[in-house]
Amino acid sequence: MAMGYLLLTVVMMAVQWDKLVSAEEMVKGRLQFVLVTLAAWGVYRLVPCRLTMFLRIAVQMVFLSWWYPDTYELNRTLPNLDHVFAGWEQTVFGCQPALLFSEKVPWGWFSELMCMGYVSYFPLMTVLILYYFVKRYEEFQRAAFVMIGSFFIYYVVFILLPVTGPQFYYLATGTDQIAAGIFPNLGDWFLTHSERMATPGWNEGPFHQLLHIAHNAGERPTAAFPSSHVGITTIVMLLALHTRSRRLTLCMLPFYVLMCFATVYILAHYAIDALAGLVTGAVFYFVLMRISRER
Repeated sequence: MAMGYLLLTVVMMAVQWDKLVSAEEMVKGRLQFVLVTLAAWGVYRLVPCRLTMFLRIAVQMVFLSWWYPDTYELNRTLPNLDHVFAGWEQTVFGCQPALLFSEKVPWGWFSELMCMGYVSYFPLMTVLILYYFVKRYEEFQRAAFVMIGSFFIYYVVFILLPVTGPQFYYLATGTDQIAAGIFPNLGDWFLTHSERMATPGWNEGPFHQLLHIAHNAGERPTAAFPSSHVGITTIVMLLALHTRSRRLTLCMLPFYVLMCFATVYILAHYAIDALAGLVTGAVFYFVLMRISRER
């Protein structure tokens, strides 16, 4: 899956090479990825065991955070589509839920719950993959395949659909226009701009601070539709249900619910992005699980 995605993006890079802002850095990053992946594979071939298999999969999961901002480098050469999705949001809900949610519920304790739910994204995945490794090793590779494969499918969608989400689009257009139901077409604005709105809520809250650090480290004006945060955590929950561990599922459930609401509250996604994440997450899970069974 990883090498297939790499080859696909190399083709995309070749097609729009003259438009890429950091083409050489992207090539260097891919070469490093190949070397590390081959090294992990070589170690496994020399010493095939659980530990080296875990190393191979851990390497790919760590690289997922590198591939994410890379989608911005490829999709920012395309016309921005936020005006279309914000318009659909207005048609479906009659308002902009992302704009109103934090205004209607501004309390510090609530914003901390939302931020906690959002920053639980990677911990939830880590707990699940470790559970499969320790408790259900016979399906460890299957769970990793479903999770990592879903990420790469989402990344392809993000490249082809350049939607940034409210935190970038609202700032670029002005919230007064958004509140008035006016959604300007920004064209190639995000080719050279990556400023985003501040996360609403209690600025001094510990989870708010963690979210701020995470956003500064890897957030880019990309990957809004569908919400991979909702989609991947939906897959995590379905994989948790697959283990038939009631304790694991119940421990993860509150964070999953908070995640679904948090994506809209913190302005990362439109509400239709979250709904699309629910649907696509379930679809990717069942499709990739079936592929893994057939193999």
